[in-house]
Amino acid sequence: MDGETAGIEDDDPFAQLREVFAGRRALLLEDDPALSDHVAGRLLRAGFDAVDRVDSGEAAIAAAAGPYDVLILDRLTTGLDGLETLKRIRGGGGPCADAPALMLTALGGERQKVEGLLGGADDYLAKPVGDEELLARIAAQLRRAARRAAPVAGDLVNGPFRLAFGARTLKFDAEGGARLIDLSPLEFAIVSELMTARGQPVTKTMLWDRCWIEWRFLPDNFVNIIDARISALRRRLKEQTPELGDDLHPLIVPARSQSLVFRDLSAWTG
Repeated sequence: MDGETAGIEDDDPFAQLREVFAGRRALLLEDDPALSDHVAGRLLRAGFDAVDRVDSGEAAIAAAAGPYDVLILDRLTTGLDGLETLKRIRGGGGPCADAPALMLTALGGERQKVEGLLGGADDYLAKPVGDEELLARIAAQLRRAARRAAPVAGDLVNGPFRLAFGARTLKFDAEGGARLIDLSPLEFAIVSELMTARGQPVTKTMLWDRCWIEWRFLPDNFVNIIDARISALRRRLKEQTPELGDDLHPLIVPARSQSLVFRDLSAWTG
């Protein structure tokens, strides 16, 4: 283990997703029985209260007359495809009209992804996808939906750090007053994604999608690009927050399945 990953907590951030998924209900449109069984089983084990499965767009529209916390839709289905199904659910004004929707499909080209996102999907995943990537993506959409439903929130606080979304600043409250942490726009975007997750895992593909927005494709070496930037960001944060000490650095630590977590510093007293 190198110096940057020393001192990582043993707690599994993916286990913490049970709190996010507790009591949640998902609607799954998938006409491959084996895959439907697998996805539903994984969500239930992760903490979902119910996963209702359908194998056609028409059946999904009928089921969407009831409330669901998230929609998971394949695009290649019998009858109505998943994208047209989503458009009708969105346009129907029912209880699922504003539910976060994730496309899970074999149609993974850039043009198809853009079609899906412009067609109303909140996220788009190409098959095959790892279980933990899927869980992390769903958790992120549930968090975003909760923020949209809540009153306008103020700054996000994590121990001595205060993240101001409007001003796009990160401040560190130290003895003598708060000081501004010097970050590039990309670094601020990364820190924002990780701190907003509140100790839950953010996969590297999620970071790439949301922070490297000028890239219109996923290069083969994207993990190396992210790792280099995270390594530099860890050093920058350590240089600017020496009060935290070596036991709390690095602030950004790895989790399973190529994921990252910003440390929970709520108990830090200085």
